[in-house]
Amino acid sequence: MAIQPIRLFPDPVLRTAAEPVVDFDKELRKLVSDLTDTMMDAPGAGLAAPQIGVGLRVFTYYVDEQLGHLINPDLDLSDELDEEGEEGCLSFPGLSFPTPRAIRAVAKGFNMYGDPVTLEGTDLMARCFQHETDHLDGVLFIDRMDPAMRKQAMKAVREAEWSGMAPPAVKLSPHPMHGKAL
Repeated sequence: MAIQPIRLFPDPVLRTAAEPVVDFDKELRKLVSDLTDTMMDAPGAGLAAPQIGVGLRVFTYYVDEQLGHLINPDLDLSDELDEEGEEGCLSFPGLSFPTPRAIRAVAKGFNMYGDPVTLEGTDLMARCFQHETDHLDGVLFIDRMDPAMRKQAMKAVREAEWSGMAPPAVKLSPHPMHGKAL
């Protein structure tokens, strides 16, 4: 197993668009293996190469007992949206929020050997394809939320233990309150 550290928000690699894969070689197969091992260990439904610091258009997925990967994905999405589906991200550990996504997706790309692949998914699989392809474009699931939900999400990020930002400290006033709360 080659489990890699997962980059956490706000690491700049998560906001950087990944480059298309041009060499379908042993290094690419190792990357797919590392992504799969890391995703399964986390555990997660998907993991994109930028989440382990690699700027290539590759992601892995494990949804409904289906394990796979896709390279250089291109998506065709249905017009019908799931407005309330919960979504989380391994780069935002422990947090999930309603995030609008298309209900159906057709993902076209390649496998690790350079063979063309077409994948179709609905519901959670479609959500996974969209989420991971967004990662490859430097887009995060918080970017898909309406402003009010994004504000809630960013508050939760600031309060999360992993965020690197200390939660606000509660200080006691040196002045007596005489039993009155603020």
